[in-house]
Amino acid sequence: MILYNPRLTDIKFVKGIGDFRAGLFENLNVFTVNDLFEFFPRDYMKREVEIAIRDLVPGQYASLNVKVVSVKETPTRTGQKQLKAIISDGDRIAECVWFNYGAWLVKLLEVGKQIWINGQVKEFKGNLSLQQPQIIETKEEEDTQNSFWRDRKILPIYCLTAKLTQSIVRTSVYNAFALYHNGIEETLPDFLIQKYAFLPRKAALQKMHFTSDPSVIPIIRNRFVYEEFFYLQIMIAKNAKFKTDVLKDKKHINSNVLSNKLLNLITFELTNAQKRVIGEIFQDMISEKPMNRLLQGDVGAGKTIVTLFALLLSIENGYQCALLAPTEILAEQHYHNVKKLFDNIKINDETDEKITICLLKGGKSKKKEQEKSKIASGEIKLAIGTHALFQKDVIFKNLSLVVVDEQHRFGVLQRAELSLRHNYPDLLYLSATPIPRSLAMTVFGEMTISSIDELPPTRKPVKTILMYENRRYTAYEAIKEQLNNGRQVYIVCPIIEDSEKLDLQAAETLFKELKETLFVNYTIDLIHGRKKSKEKELIMKNFTEGITQILVSTTVIEVGIDVPNATIMLIEHAERFGLAALHQLRGRVGRGADQSYCYLIAYATGEIAKQRLQTMVHTNDGFIIAEKDLELRGAGDMFGTAQSGLPEFKFANLVTDQDWLHKAKKDAFFIIDEDYDLENEKHDIIKKHYEQNIVLKQPLSNF
Repeated sequence: MILYNPRLTDIKFVKGIGDFRAGLFENLNVFTVNDLFEFFPRDYMKREVEIAIRDLVPGQYASLNVKVVSVKETPTRTGQKQLKAIISDGDRIAECVWFNYGAWLVKLLEVGKQIWINGQVKEFKGNLSLQQPQIIETKEEEDTQNSFWRDRKILPIYCLTAKLTQSIVRTSVYNAFALYHNGIEETLPDFLIQKYAFLPRKAALQKMHFTSDPSVIPIIRNRFVYEEFFYLQIMIAKNAKFKTDVLKDKKHINSNVLSNKLLNLITFELTNAQKRVIGEIFQDMISEKPMNRLLQGDVGAGKTIVTLFALLLSIENGYQCALLAPTEILAEQHYHNVKKLFDNIKINDETDEKITICLLKGGKSKKKEQEKSKIASGEIKLAIGTHALFQKDVIFKNLSLVVVDEQHRFGVLQRAELSLRHNYPDLLYLSATPIPRSLAMTVFGEMTISSIDELPPTRKPVKTILMYENRRYTAYEAIKEQLNNGRQVYIVCPIIEDSEKLDLQAAETLFKELKETLFVNYTIDLIHGRKKSKEKELIMKNFTEGITQILVSTTVIEVGIDVPNATIMLIEHAERFGLAALHQLRGRVGRGADQSYCYLIAYATGEIAKQRLQTMVHTNDGFIIAEKDLELRGAGDMFGTAQSGLPEFKFANLVTDQDWLHKAKKDAFFIIDEDYDLENEKHDIIKKHYEQNIVLKQPLSNF
């Protein structure tokens, strides 16, 4: 019998899927048969009548086969929509209520339709109802060609996308296991499976989809949680051990010559936290081992000035350095701010040698080719730019230090490649999003961490005001008052243009409305990610110089933009943003000596959104905010889903699964310390899975 490898087999080859449905599954990030095996149900539904409606009591979970009698959408007192359906079992009626639902649910609840319904019974004002129950259309299940599912009492419930039904997914899962189950390979060695009493991988996968007892699912899931954490920690452990063994070839001596020149230039006193962190960085740079340090600090804590001291130490020793920013806007801002200071610092007073700096961005131009040539010759001492700095045709003569701003945009192997590509330079990563200690120790375990946990004494905390949409014009009056006093304002929207699918305030629409009505007598401009680089550069230049008074924007201004004269940040649909994003946006104001304000304009909000917004009102402490964000949203969303350097976990949760994370970390570091190359026979499974499925999945192309 031929054994097909589920990890390599396209899902379209599963019976009943084909090219069209494979395209639908791709919307759910299911591309291979193994992806389908690991596409676990989000829940399970009992399909057996346990009780009649007449016998329902508060608190119990009930499973009922009923008919839809009526359906009605009504607004709540807070403006949030709720959906109410009356159901009947032929004897009595009951009410079902949903507060968070999509159009698919309204469509499914047709009057007269027979459905299975499963949920908890609650009492409100003397009436019994099922709150947020699950439903399945009976007819759909009866039409299922696969009798296996039709006869089962426990049905898995999967996340869906357009044109995929529960019936299609269940049948696809069944067919995939029928043909490919013998190709499922074990991914954990026997000694770890026995240590934690895990099921073998094949049995565990089957149980997740075909269980007859949903109460055991959390225990079975632990095996997959551990596995994800374990291989992440293997990667981190290998990287960490490698860093401790390698010696760098570029030695630094701290003579404080350029540092003292910078100290004489700046007009403010460094905080004790800044002085401490500079000492930690210098100690790393003069050591024989490559620096691999994460510098985290709150918005406005002064990470940039600390970075300049590190750059000057590299330049003072005759080397080159690089400052890598995540966006062109931030790269340009770094370039202009650094150049303003460094133009006043001579490397050698006798020869009048200055610090040569260049800005390198994407695209092709004659100037860019010239800059690359100067970098290769060593003429450029400091190169500032975006990912363009680390394209393969950009060659440094003697690079000794790389500073990466907004480090969470980079994964573990990307960080490792920075070391390998340039012969182990010192690496300094900056994060304006304070990272909770538990996360920093486990996900960024190969790095040493420095924290600037003290704000400059001149910084006044931003006052944050939460108000609902019907009071937003009160905020506009406050904006006018600030504008009339010569200040500037940011107004941030969640999307660029109006959308039929999203009922949100769009930046383009609001810009036009404000420009033509409330703020017709003020200068107002619009910036977002779709505008061309030169246009964005001009818009930001005008705002920085005070020519533009109001800047309407999307979150393109979230990171790093520094305009001390801006004193108000107004965020539309604040409930749509995570805490980290809100904190970053708020950090764009309060950068001068004047009192600044942040208005959070909220529309209908759920409980988690309310907690986020109240956290913003009650604290400016980024470390408290980071802990709360991790608790509410999980690690993936803390930094933004699309460009996070954190792995995207299918099964694990960095907040609720901390115990398994620590177990996996302990095991992985012990194994790598004992057998770095995984050559021991008992580690064969680990080596094979790591090399074939972990390393190859890490994106290295950004450099």
